[in-house]
Parts: sequence; structure tokens; C-alpha cells
Amino acid sequence: MRQKVSYLSLLLLALSIGVSGCGVRYYDAQHRDYHRWDRDEDRAYHNYWNERHGNEPYRDYGKLNADQQNDYWNWRHDHPDQGKR
Repeated sequence: MRQKVSYLSLLLLALSIGVSGCGVRYYDAQHRDYHRWDRDEDRAYHNYWNERHGNEPYRDYGKLNADQQNDYWNWRHDHPDQGKR
């Protein structure tokens, strides 16, 4: 019986991950909204980095300080379709 419960738990977890898309959500306090970090957002961030910091070594969003992250979200709100396929 316990093994059936474990398989059911794993199945439910897999379904919830599939539905949510595994994207991490970031809160943009300045614009008071959330952004899901998925492939499209990652592509948009790379576009931002190349446009604003093209001559600097690439840095992951998570390694930016709060001011730099705010700069990205400001850019992102001005480029809503960036990164879309």
C-alpha cells in the first residue's frame, strides 16, 4: 500500500511540475508585478544583456544586485515582446 501511495505522490508531483512549467517567478517591486522566468524570459534577458552590456562578460540575472535587476525589469517593460518566438 505504501508503494502505491509513493507512486501516486510522484505522479501528482510530475503533473504539477508539467502544468506549472517549472518556471521561477520573480516579483518586480517597482512595477508591482510577477514575471515567470522561462525560456522566453531567458531569451529576453540575453537580448537585454547584449543590448546594454554587450562588451562585458555575461552575468546571470541571479548574480545582479537589486539596482541591476530593476534596470532589467525597466528594460523588459519597454520590450514586452522580446524573447518571444
